[in-house]
Amino acid sequence: MPSLTAADHDLRHDWTLAEVQALFALPFNDLLYRAHSVYRRHFDPNSVQISTLLSIKTGACPEDCAYCPQSARYHTGLKAEKLMQVEDVVAQARSARDSGATRFCMGAAYRSPRDQDLDHIIDMVKAVRALGMETCATLGMLTPQQAQRLAEAGLDYYNHNIDTSEEYYGRIISTRRFQERLDTLQAVRAAGMRVCCGGIVGMGESITDRARMLHTLATLSEHPESVPVNQLVKVPGTPLESADPVDPLDFVRVIAAARILMPRSHVRLSAGRAQMSDELQALAFFAGANSIFYGDKLLTTENPEQDRDRQLLARLGMHAEAHAGVSARRAAAEVSNARRRAAT
Repeated sequence: MPSLTAADHDLRHDWTLAEVQALFALPFNDLLYRAHSVYRRHFDPNSVQISTLLSIKTGACPEDCAYCPQSARYHTGLKAEKLMQVEDVVAQARSARDSGATRFCMGAAYRSPRDQDLDHIIDMVKAVRALGMETCATLGMLTPQQAQRLAEAGLDYYNHNIDTSEEYYGRIISTRRFQERLDTLQAVRAAGMRVCCGGIVGMGESITDRARMLHTLATLSEHPESVPVNQLVKVPGTPLESADPVDPLDFVRVIAAARILMPRSHVRLSAGRAQMSDELQALAFFAGANSIFYGDKLLTTENPEQDRDRQLLARLGMHAEAHAGVSARRAAAEVSNARRRAAT
């Protein structure tokens, strides 16, 4: 029997909440040392995966997510826009690829997509995938049948964040239940797609809520392959427009804990980067963040310009992660799916 490496011991799905809370309670330097050590065992610490996110259908969402300017319930000045045309999406994807992005994410403001809209989105997925990029979509809740259709179209990743802890969830969203988030994640997994799932820091939640959120993700039967950690972007007109700012070091603690708990996942430094200093971002990279979004917009909120990101990565001696290629990625997914079916 082959001996287990340190990297093998890193991967766990049986974390207790007390263990996660203990991570948050560590002295800051001890937490970062542990997180960075885990990071180096699984990734090149000077490589960052680059994605681009495009809003393919904006606004008029019936949900009441307290952080979201796309909710039809809030007056944020956002203009609703219909689902984009396939050729326009492909043009944006091609530009993102030429700028260095390897994954193209398509987001639509739905509670759940209508089947007739899904037909159109499937055409987008196929066209973007033909460019040689990884594909990702975030469309709200999915039925198992919708998830299967997206998987058959070649969608690589599906994003569906849990946002916060189950205990705090009702303070942020009342139009759906926390379990419905988990049901969509289960449907995505069953269809054979990879999962992109994380949360938001700075919505008034406690440290325990942050620990509970990560505990939920880290105890899934398979960790999300991508874990976005978002800092709340306070948008005038939303219920959270006056939320207290997050202590930057507390934000880095969430990144570090996510890295330790889900060592093989890409931890994405996501929304809120436009308000972060270069020093804070560098510290987050050291703590284990190894994915970012390129482009000046994240759906409808501000993101750093590409030139600023290029300059920052160059100053840090970091580079874009190499693209494995669609065929190799799909082969790996098929192996993973086969193992999952055999286990059940």
